[in-house]
Parts: sequence; structure tokens; C-alpha cells
Amino acid sequence: MVAFVRTQDAPVAPPPANMTGAWAAAKQKFFPTPLSSVAGVIIAALVAWVVWTLIDWAVIRAVWSAPDRELCNAEGAGACWPYAFARFHQFIYGFYPVEERWRVNIVFLLGALSLAALLIPSIPRKGLSALFFFVIYPVLTGILFVGGMFGLTYVETTQWGGLMVTLVLSVTSMVASVPLGILLALGRRSTMPIVSLLSTIFIEVVRGVPLVLVLFMAVNMFPLFMPPGVNPDKLLIVIIGMALFAAAYMAEIIRGGLQAIPKGQYEGAQAVGLSYWKMMGLIVMPQVIKIVIPSIVNHFISLFKDTSLVTVVSILDLLGVVQSSFNDAKWASAQTGNTGYFLLAVVYWLFCFGMSRYSQFIERKLATGHKR
Repeated sequence: MVAFVRTQDAPVAPPPANMTGAWAAAKQKFFPTPLSSVAGVIIAALVAWVVWTLIDWAVIRAVWSAPDRELCNAEGAGACWPYAFARFHQFIYGFYPVEERWRVNIVFLLGALSLAALLIPSIPRKGLSALFFFVIYPVLTGILFVGGMFGLTYVETTQWGGLMVTLVLSVTSMVASVPLGILLALGRRSTMPIVSLLSTIFIEVVRGVPLVLVLFMAVNMFPLFMPPGVNPDKLLIVIIGMALFAAAYMAEIIRGGLQAIPKGQYEGAQAVGLSYWKMMGLIVMPQVIKIVIPSIVNHFISLFKDTSLVTVVSILDLLGVVQSSFNDAKWASAQTGNTGYFLLAVVYWLFCFGMSRYSQFIERKLATGHKR
């Protein structure tokens, strides 16, 4: 019997031709089975048809320059972009006085810079950035938007509108809902019966009614409880109502994160002598926020889109201003409404997609997904 022992590695054979290359990768990813191949072809055809229809309407057949609606009313015409260009400033500022719009521009610029300093991890001094964004910036925004001091002309909130109102409502509600939601979540889990009962009642009552009803009650019923002669600002009431509504949902998100924290974390914090608030602020809450980042961002996206509901109480946010522009006789055409709503969809998608992508970035940075 003869034994053979190989003294060197066998030559590496090339992989089969049908297992390499771009076609093999596409086949493995998109056409692994006959059923998925058929479904993929149908979906791809549907997506291609939708994309081509949008491009054809928004670009190829679109009217790009016109003094009025005549060309937009022509047979076969697509999107009426001259209408959007003519109304662009109103979409951004609403009916804010033209000569005072520089104040809104300053607020937008400061907000973008401070938010970038707060959200970009590589920028240092996050404490100062947070102090400016959450304390100083709201005060500056109120002074610049409202005026009436430091030589600034007073501008009533009834003249506000467009994207600036949408951002004021959404950002204020988002920022206010987080601390309120944390307090409500802690209150619901509190060992003090009165605190737990009141927090539970508030959360369940608010979550049991739609936002439209909250807005109607805030605008129409809240003034009835005010002293005679006191007329609270409608926009301020709506902001408070939306913040409280968002806080109730945020409380349940935070409560879910609190329940996901192992009991040993609480016991370990208590064992080293930390007080309740130090335990929550230094040990528990950082882990909770990390766990519930996807839910928080999902709530923020929903809240940003829900700001469009304020049109039912006669506040002209971005949706309200766009809809009001449809009545302009100069631009009223068969494509005016379609163009306005398409522009709205693009703006809302850009903001929501940006929030979604940033949350995914933070999840990867903090390893929130616990990938295997």
C-alpha cells in the first residue's frame, strides 16, 4: 500500500463563470428564485412607469416660463413652474411683511448653524451648542419674529405663514415634547400613587383623541377659561396643544425604553449611592435614549407631517399657503393644484428623509441596532 502526502497546496481553481461578475451578483440579489424574479420584474416595471410619468410631467412637458396661466392651460401641458416661482416667497414667509423678511432669514441661518453644531459629532463644545440652541436661540427667534422691541416693527402672528410656521410648529413641539415626555414617563412609573395616576390619566386621555380635536379644543375652548378681555394668541395656543399632544406619545416611547433596561442597571446605580435623579440622568436615561432613537425619530417625522392639520383652525402653514394660492386668478389652471401639491410632497419628503438618514447615522455610531 502506497501513501501519498501532499507537500504543497493544490493550485487554486477559479470560481465558476456563472458565479462571478455583476450579472451573478444581480441574479443572487434580485432573481434568486423564479417567483421573486417575476415579482422583481413587475415591481421594476411599475417603478419605471411611475418615474417616467413624473419626469414627463414635471420636466419634459412642464411649462418653465410664462407671464400668466395661459401656457399652463394649453392641452398636454405639464407642471406649471412659473406659478411656483411667482409664489415662492409666499410659500416660505406666508404674509410676513416683505421689508421685514430679513429677520426670518437671520433666524433660519442661526437655526441651521446651531443645529449643525449640535448634530455633527466632529464639532466640539456640544454643551455650548446645546445652551445656544435650547435657551438663547428660542429667545432670539421670538424677538426677531414678533418684534415690538429694540426698534423692530411688531408683526402679528396672523401674518406668519408658509414654511416658517411649519418649522416653528414642528421644531417647538419636538423640542418641548422630549423633556415633557420623560417627566410623564417617569411619573407614570413613579411609586407615588397621585403622580402615577395623574400622569397615566393625561397620557391615556391625550392619546385617546385625534390631534385635530386637540387643535379645535385649544383654539375654541381654551379662551373660554381665560379672564374677560384676555385673548391668547392662536398660534401660541396651537404650539402648546401640539407640544402636549406630542409629549403624551413621547412618554410611551420613553416608558418602553425604561422597561428595556435591565434591573441590574438600577440596582448597580443604587449600590454606589446615586440618588434617584442622578441614577436616571447619568445611568438610565442615556441607555434609554440610545434604545428608542428609531421610535423617537419616527415620532418626529409623524409630528412634522401632522403640522399640516393646523389649516383646519385657520393657521396658514406651508400646506395652507399653497392651497390659498390656488385661488389666484392669474395662475389658476388645470396644473396649478398638481404643481403645488407636488412641490409640497418634495419639501415634506426632503425634511423627513433627512431626519431618517440622520437617525440611521446615529444608530450606526452608537451601535443601537446590536448587529450580529
